[in-house]
Amino acid sequence: MTQQLRVLSAVTESAGQAFAALFRLLKLARPDRPIHPAGLGLSGTVARTGNPGGPSGIAWLDSPGTDQVVARFSRSVGLPQRLPDILGLALRVSPSGDAAAGPADVLFASTGWGLPGRYILMPRLDVAGAAMTTLMPYRGSRGPVLLGLRTRGLPPGSLASGEWVLGLHWTTPGGRWQECGEVRLQAGASPTDIPLRFDPLEHQPPGAQAYAWTRRLRKPSYRAARRPAPPAVGRPTEPGHPADPSAGGQGSTTATGRNPMSTVSQLFKSPSADVWRVIADGWLYSGWVVGASRIRDVDAEWPRVGANLHHSVGAWPLVIDDSSRVTAVEPGRSLELVARGWPMGEAKVEITLEDRGAQCLVTIAEDAIHGPGKLMPKVLRDPIISARNRESLRRLELMAIGGAGK
Repeated sequence: MTQQLRVLSAVTESAGQAFAALFRLLKLARPDRPIHPAGLGLSGTVARTGNPGGPSGIAWLDSPGTDQVVARFSRSVGLPQRLPDILGLALRVSPSGDAAAGPADVLFASTGWGLPGRYILMPRLDVAGAAMTTLMPYRGSRGPVLLGLRTRGLPPGSLASGEWVLGLHWTTPGGRWQECGEVRLQAGASPTDIPLRFDPLEHQPPGAQAYAWTRRLRKPSYRAARRPAPPAVGRPTEPGHPADPSAGGQGSTTATGRNPMSTVSQLFKSPSADVWRVIADGWLYSGWVVGASRIRDVDAEWPRVGANLHHSVGAWPLVIDDSSRVTAVEPGRSLELVARGWPMGEAKVEITLEDRGAQCLVTIAEDAIHGPGKLMPKVLRDPIISARNRESLRRLELMAIGGAGK
């Protein structure tokens, strides 16, 4: 069983990175939304019946109530209306009677309804006869649960002209569908798209959780879709924006989209002070920075701006001596470096810490800025940088938990 889990983990992680690479390519043509580029904003309610036929194991489905909903209907590829497309409906639900839970995002796509169709994306011309499922199951207290929608009633004409009524259902992976509620949606007086970004991995219904394998499969794509557009398609800088020279500031390449960086984050089980102590001790870098084989010297001013860390990269005996220099720092919160490793070149690295009490969200953003490394297409170098920095974050957390640092 352990070996099977390892294989599943490796497969889903590789697939997730492949999907992320595809999303980065799509952003060359669609910088804002690589898929589901245009949509229709809707609002309405979800009326839950409480599963009188038997519990699903998800508290939200198993308790009756009525929730307010904001939704977005869209076509995945964005093909002309006369052609079939994967249909998508994203719901942001505000669960009634559970204010502490916050809003929940539930995403549906057009699939089949039976087996194995409920796990296969299916293009449709319209929603009249379409079935929609969450495609991947949630983890409930009684095991995996898949959600589904079937259209009950449509307004005359388009979805923007009246009320769209759908039946809400749930099932086990190989079981029969059980109806558990009804969704009613309407467009506003002036139908238009909405700017909401839905994230079913971070905002889940009460009592539901995402399986680890679904996170590995989906999260890289979500992250890639929300990154700033590549330089070739980025919007012109607006007057007064921090990246605008006339505003007097350099701006962040991560925020402006002029040089989007490969970015990975991890929530540490350590307070930010413990993490910063490791980062602030330059002699420890070879212990957590992947590729740094040894530290030869550290400037006494480290980590102040201008201070250098003299390191070697590579595996002995094939090591290269070079250095990294601090270009910006906010003690306890962020560190920006230019890391050198010629003949491969130079990279810009941004490390940020977000204090969350007993925990800390640590982010590393990196990209090549000079040398041969920058000649590699970004769609190829990003997954390599991300994989390396994910391992660096794992090592950094272990050192922080172990009490390393000054």
